[in-house]
Amino acid sequence: MADKKEKIQPDYDKRLHIDEDKITENPHNLPYAHTVGSAIIFPDDKDRIKTTAMTAMVEQTNVQMKQIYDQMELLISQANKLKERVELSEEIYGAEMGFKPITGHTYHLYEKEDGIKVLSMIGPDEWARGCKYAHYVATARLMGDHTWDIEAKNEEEKETEVEAQDAE
Repeated sequence: MADKKEKIQPDYDKRLHIDEDKITENPHNLPYAHTVGSAIIFPDDKDRIKTTAMTAMVEQTNVQMKQIYDQMELLISQANKLKERVELSEEIYGAEMGFKPITGHTYHLYEKEDGIKVLSMIGPDEWARGCKYAHYVATARLMGDHTWDIEAKNEEEKETEVEAQDAE
């Protein structure tokens, strides 16, 4: 029996001899499977990963930029409406008033032939014998902060304002 072991042993050592440069102490770090039963390892396509990430990043930033742009448009619109309210409030407070305006009520602004503005409780279509003023400017409601909310504006006046701005 001892002879058989001696006979097998030398042949076994020859078969197990592997070059030192072909082995590693950490086979789990190899970029390929190190045994027949190991899972197949495919190298990552780094260019495809980068391209996919860049595409997602660009798409996400475009969505966020559109949101910011929409918010800016809304803010600009709100600022323009506020500017119109202030301008109309200044016109109304510069106009002649034969009464004290009450918060929450609607009033109408007219302009006389001589250019003087007048605030009235009577609307442009409520005059029994026709409007006694040269032209209607706007209808506004007095807000709690004493600014005037524009409910209607004479379209002809808007057109003349645009023409005056274009001439400048």
